[in-house]
Order: sequence, then structure tokens, then C-alpha cells
Amino acid sequence: MTQGLRYDLLVVGGGINGAGIARDAAGRGLSVLLCEQDDLAAHTSSASTKLIHGGLRYLEYREFGLVRKALQERETLLRAAPHIMWPLRFVMPHMPDLRPAWLIRAGLFLYDHLARRELLPGSRGITMNRHPAGVPLIDSIKRGFVYSDGWVNDARLVVLNALDAQEHGATIVTRTRLVSAARVGSEWHAQLQRADGTTFEVRASSIANAAGPWVGDLLHGALGRKSSHSVRLVKGSHIVTRRLFDHDHAYIFQNPDKRIIFAIPYEHDYTLIGTTDLEYRGDPSKVAINAEETQYLCDSINRYFKQKISPADVRWTYSGVRPLLEEEGADNPSAVTRDYSLELDAPAGEAPLLSVFGGKITTFRKLAEEAVDKLAGALHNDSPAWTVGAPLPGGDIPDANFERFLSEFKLQHAWLPADLAHRLARAYGTRVTHVIGDARSLADLGRAFAPGLYEAELIYLLGIEWARSAQDVLWRRTKLGLHVEPGTLESVTQDIDAWFAREPAQQSA
Repeated sequence: MTQGLRYDLLVVGGGINGAGIARDAAGRGLSVLLCEQDDLAAHTSSASTKLIHGGLRYLEYREFGLVRKALQERETLLRAAPHIMWPLRFVMPHMPDLRPAWLIRAGLFLYDHLARRELLPGSRGITMNRHPAGVPLIDSIKRGFVYSDGWVNDARLVVLNALDAQEHGATIVTRTRLVSAARVGSEWHAQLQRADGTTFEVRASSIANAAGPWVGDLLHGALGRKSSHSVRLVKGSHIVTRRLFDHDHAYIFQNPDKRIIFAIPYEHDYTLIGTTDLEYRGDPSKVAINAEETQYLCDSINRYFKQKISPADVRWTYSGVRPLLEEEGADNPSAVTRDYSLELDAPAGEAPLLSVFGGKITTFRKLAEEAVDKLAGALHNDSPAWTVGAPLPGGDIPDANFERFLSEFKLQHAWLPADLAHRLARAYGTRVTHVIGDARSLADLGRAFAPGLYEAELIYLLGIEWARSAQDVLWRRTKLGLHVEPGTLESVTQDIDAWFAREPAQQSA
């Protein structure tokens, strides 16, 4: 359906930045094609610590501009999709030998006041033996601090941006990579290749290179261009264990090496722990945790918790490669900026190319807005930026009150088990009725492929959200893979993949 067509903008990369750019551009009336070589959010954008945050630790590196920008975006995003993003309180136990209390208080004061807050409460000091968060901690920790940030379902955030882009007129093609592109006057002539090896050509007035870890490879390879910027690839790995504490706060732990580690309530029954920061020079699609990282994360937890863990307690791991903006003199990967740079290559009379270097998930919307602003002049588009107050699909929940929405949904669908109703409402928000349709019983949802996963949801994910495999469903669109008994995970995966193979609709993209 894309063969021989012409677009205002070709976006390369289906991570959060690419999906955000496609959404912003399509909403301004530009014709947009987004291509992604794998699944949406298949790499970096589904391997984050899943936080919408300003980055408290970046204050130590004097990244005040970045922190302020991220803090401003934090509440904008929380309002845009209250089903997949919500406030989260963080507890920082005080370790006097690592950072003095006055320094932490000063940092938290800045964090509270660098940007306006309406949804999130400010920071405060706590006495551990009087707070639920003190119960799991070793007895020598007497005091700490509490502050606010936000949680996000990162992979779903990408999908919702792509879905909104499509609903504004964009074309989204996954499992399709850019093979080559050449400037021909005021256009790019681009050759794209599908997963089955077939190729097709499109023309575009501009290209946005949002390929994440592959941004440099794409520039020097398929696009044949040089750049004044480069990215530094840093691996971040996480482990997931059974739940280590019963309350709803998260922890931010300081380590002797000056790094910080988060321990976050995850998927009801688990604790998410991460992240590491290691230089990475391999193929970003093959990144994986190693034994040293696993032990490092376990040791970080054991420094604080009474209940000790070992690598044997790890239920699941994931790793991603963060494409950080390269800086001179930043030898420590943890010190490399999380800010971004947008490089515009626009020779007079020729089609522009915009490349995205760096960035973090919290600032994706602002990055996308700035990217389209940079391209708008060359594309003769004067439509204003529009995403700052616009909800994402399913996020148009009255007053952004998810709990009230959930209560009403449960009342209207009393036949749904409470856990399933909660998961579906969280994943799809006001679009949840598109998933369950007119069903009035679990039997109406079709075959159960795994606990809580029915054929009706697979049909929706295939037809609406570009899912094409069990991996897409179990580990990105949902996290149900974590809840499947390990002994049955392989058979569940095979059953879902077989279902996709039988569905002719999967050939439609």
C-alpha cells in the first residue's frame, strides 16, 4: 500500500522518538510514513527503567536544563495517558558515608522547585521506623527522604504514539527497514525492504533519522552522510525478582561507586531492579545481561534489604542499549548526558535530513515537537505544535482519574475477574471496550492462550497495534510472559506464534 507513494516525511525508527515525531508531524497535517525494522519498541524503548522522571542524580552533573525540561514534561505526560502512567513515591534511605543529608536536602529542594508541580507532592524527610518503607530495610538505616516521580509502561507508550500518528493520517510499517536513500533534487528516493525480502520505493520531502542505537550506522550506511555528532552506546540491564516488599513506594539506593539503583514495585507480584551502565560495542539487537551485572544488582539490593537475594532469585532479565549523546571528557558512562541533540542537514534546494542523537523517554514529546519545528519551514508547514494538551489513545479519562474509571468499568463488566479487568483497563484505558467488544462472559472472549490472555485481545493487538508474534504480545504489549509458569512458557509462546501464522491479516502491513 506504500509502493510508489510520496510523503512529506519519512521517519526511520519505531522507538519512542520516532513514534513521537510521527505523531506530532501527522497532527500538523503532514503526510508521514514511519518504518521500523523490527517491532515497535523492540529495543531501547522497551528496556528502560520505566520511569517518567526529571533525573534526580543528573543534578550532581549540573544538568539543570535537562532536569528542568524533564520535570516540566513529567506532569504533561501524566495527564496525557493516566492509564499507562501514574505518580510514584520514591524512598531514598540516607547513608551518611555516601552523601551528606544537607546535600540530599538541597538536591530535593531544587527537584521540587525547578518546574511547577500540580499533580505530584513534594519531598520530605522520614524516620524509617515510623514509615512502611523502613520495614524491609536493615536496622542501621534510621532516616531517609521521600520524593515524587512517575511510572510509565514504556512499550505501550510507544504503541500509543504510533496509533495516534496513524489516526492522524500517518502510515506505520513494521518489520520494514530502510535499505538506502538518495537525494534527488528536493526529494529523497528511499528503498525499503520488508521482512520477506521484497523491496519497494517511496519518495519523501524529508527524512527523520530516529534509529536510536543505529542512528550513526544509518547515517553512514543507507543515507551516505557524515555527522558532527555521534552516540555513545551504553548498556543498561535490569533484573526482576519476586516481590521484596509489600508497600507501594519505590526505592532509590545509593551505591559506593556513586551510581544509583532503583527497586520498584512491578506487575503486582514482582520487584524491578536496575540499572547498570556499561560501555557497549556489540550489535544493539543482541544485547543481554551478563553474570557480573546480575551480581552487581543483587549486591546493591543486599546492601539495604534484610531479605537477601542472589542470582538464583532472578525471575527475568532485560537489557537495552541507550544511545547517549557523545561528549568530550565524559569517561564514566553514568556521567554521559541524557540530553539530546537534533542535527539538521538541509543544503539549499535539497531535501532535509534530521537526525536524533541521545534523549530519554521523559523528554520524547518535547524532542518530537522540536524536531518537527526544525523541519516545518522546509516543508512549508506553519501549523502550530499541538501535543502538549492532547491525550494519547485511551487516555481521555475524565479528570485523569483512573481509579474512578476503573471502578465504573468493573461495575459495567462485573463478569470480568478483578485482576483481568484491572490489567485491561490499565493497558487500554477508554479503548478497553474495543478489545472486549460485546462480550458478556469469559467464553465470549474466545480461547485462553494463557492465564488472562484471550483470543479477543490477540485479535485486537493484531488488527490495531501491529503485534505479529508471541514476543510482541507477551513481553511488549503486555508483560504476561512474566506471569506464565516458566515450565509452560515455551508451549504458550508456540501456541501464540502458531495463531499469528494462521491469521491472514498479518500479511496486510
